[in-house]
Amino acid sequence: MTDNATPLVELEEVTKRYPSPAGEDGSAVLCGISLAIAEGEALSVVGPSGSGKSTLLNIMGTLDRPTAGRVRLAGEDLSAMGEEALAEVRTRRIGFVFQLHHLLAQCTALENVLVPALAQSAAVPGEVEARGRALLARVGLSDRMAYRPGHLSGGERQRVAVARALVNRPALLLADEPTGSLDREASERLADLLVELNRDEGVTLVVVTHAAGLAERMGRRLQLRDGTLAAMDMET
Repeated sequence: MTDNATPLVELEEVTKRYPSPAGEDGSAVLCGISLAIAEGEALSVVGPSGSGKSTLLNIMGTLDRPTAGRVRLAGEDLSAMGEEALAEVRTRRIGFVFQLHHLLAQCTALENVLVPALAQSAAVPGEVEARGRALLARVGLSDRMAYRPGHLSGGERQRVAVARALVNRPALLLADEPTGSLDREASERLADLLVELNRDEGVTLVVVTHAAGLAERMGRRLQLRDGTLAAMDMET
């Protein structure tokens, strides 16, 4: 972890409410959450279903906006940005891994990894492809680059998704239940991979998960319950 005065990610009194069916303010899913995440940190967030873990991750990743409060990335106030600027942040600075891999069925593993780079006008095709190939080799799929998702196992598809999330060299990698659809062996391999990438690539990692084994691999564990975050004892 890099010892920086400015956290990579900072949430300040973040609250999120969803309107009720009648159009009134509903109950708060997130209640005044403040959190600082250092550059290079590995953090897990656990909690019961419906506790708001995915909402919290989506707000960090600018896929959703808080009802109140501020979100900063490397000191920049994301809450004040327009949609076009936020799309640029997502493309260049944040990588996402979801429970479902969302790979394009008609594309090869390598083509899927390169998709995020298509949005970067400054990208050099040869360099991007080299990066994609290196990442697939890094996640153990050097012999699967020409395979389409239908010919890959669930664990292999998720590893392609991880490589895709890293192709643009993001500072922040957000993973939402990344092992939720995998068997035990594939889950353990993916957990190993995420820990190694956090260490070797230096990417800041935030994982929300129900999987205790994956959560315990992160350097810091938090629990989300009743809209608030609390630190978890590592022996819990």
